[in-house]
Amino acid sequence: MNHLKPLEPLTEQNQILQSHVHPLDWENPQPAGRYHLVVIGAGTAGLVTAAGAAGLGAKVALIERGLMGGDCLNVGCVPSKALISAARRIAIIKQASEFGARVEKLQIDFSAIMERMRRLRAGISPHDSAKRFQELGVDVYFGQGYFSGNQQIQVNGQSGDRLLTYRRAVIATGARATEVPIPGLTEAGYLTNETVFSLTTLPQHLIVIGGGPIGCELAQAFVRFGSRVTLINKDDQILTREHTEAARKVSAAIERDGVELVLGAKLVRVESEGDLKKVIVEQGGAEKVIRGDQILLSIGRTPNCEGLNLEGAGIEYNVRQGVQVNDRLQTTNSNVYAAGDICSQYKFTHAADFMARIVIQNALFPGSSKVSRLLIPRCTYTSPEISHVGITPEEAKSSGVKLTTFTQPFDGVDRAILDGEDEGFVEIHCEAGSDRILGATIVATNAGDLINEITLAMQHKIGLGKIASTIHPYPTQAEAIRKLGDQYNRTRLSPFVKRLFNYWFTFTG
Repeated sequence: MNHLKPLEPLTEQNQILQSHVHPLDWENPQPAGRYHLVVIGAGTAGLVTAAGAAGLGAKVALIERGLMGGDCLNVGCVPSKALISAARRIAIIKQASEFGARVEKLQIDFSAIMERMRRLRAGISPHDSAKRFQELGVDVYFGQGYFSGNQQIQVNGQSGDRLLTYRRAVIATGARATEVPIPGLTEAGYLTNETVFSLTTLPQHLIVIGGGPIGCELAQAFVRFGSRVTLINKDDQILTREHTEAARKVSAAIERDGVELVLGAKLVRVESEGDLKKVIVEQGGAEKVIRGDQILLSIGRTPNCEGLNLEGAGIEYNVRQGVQVNDRLQTTNSNVYAAGDICSQYKFTHAADFMARIVIQNALFPGSSKVSRLLIPRCTYTSPEISHVGITPEEAKSSGVKLTTFTQPFDGVDRAILDGEDEGFVEIHCEAGSDRILGATIVATNAGDLINEITLAMQHKIGLGKIASTIHPYPTQAEAIRKLGDQYNRTRLSPFVKRLFNYWFTFTG
């Protein structure tokens, strides 16, 4: 049985990709006795688990029904960041006159942008390939895997069925784009993150439904490519998980690029009108019609629980939240663990990576590693980017934690001013009365890189005062973080300390 969805378009680069991550001529091996670990799903969590366990000497089987590499390689981080990178270069060229360079006429070749994305994706794919994992000592099976008995997993594969027995198993089947019951949407047709990267022509008018990270990132990229873009969101702001001021700055930026925002809008229905699609929304008590040639649905992720026979294995799950796990990532079946999007609210590649490391420790050894101990930063790759780590002021208020917040706008940072990137800010939340960092938000061109210094400080309990004593090269945008350390140190100059200093200088003068 072949569960592979065909890669579109059928280009040389996509064929190279497929030859690595799901070879059509692959022969599933015969099971090699009882496995120490059987992993279902070859996305980030599954690959890290399989490679790490095999590297320690465990006998490991890895099952994948689609493409190895999961969403990240095939329809997520890799292709989206390739498009975002192209869009940023285009934006820089459009702004060249501000820096003294004149571009008479800018021509954008969408087919070349997509070809570059496919070429880079194919070039990265050998790292996630079946051949590489086979060479690492992992038995790779392509097909649908499901629990079929006491510590048994059945694989219905393209080269026949296989029955695998295991000591421990790991569910790492990830998640997919969430569907919504909007009348007429299915009939009209729509794109998701799983199909948008197969486009061969630039949409004239792209309607994006959903104001989360994926929707905002792709809306801004496509408007920079030359599409007219309308983004619809049910809430009154985009990126509702983020700091209000941070979301406002990104909102202003993507509107400045040309994205039309329709906020606080309820989806009513979708209709077809010739080659166009009509999205009817209710906003402010009145209906509004938005016409476009493509719809991108981006309203969240749904865990892939189907087809695994979780009930038969005594594994509890929820169709929205995914597989139920404890703090050690153990399911309600003590022999089965889970990692990644299938069981986590943090649907990030880097979160899946570190959850997999916890699974290796706890499933193969008498480990007690806990997912609650992970400090997980996040980043939305718009221009500017928003990155965040740790607690938010809202979370602190609800849990009774008192904060002192320090903010440094980039219009007070020389490098940001010189780069023409001075609209954002760095905000760090410390435990009231100390320099212990509990959370931070950054809005900047490279916020995802800048947040790492703060994450490192939090992870190893380095206070904001010590950051102030760390020399940062001048001029860099990271100086904003050091400036916050200076802000903290100034709070230590209490009236009493100032009187002591005055006394000292008077005495020594």
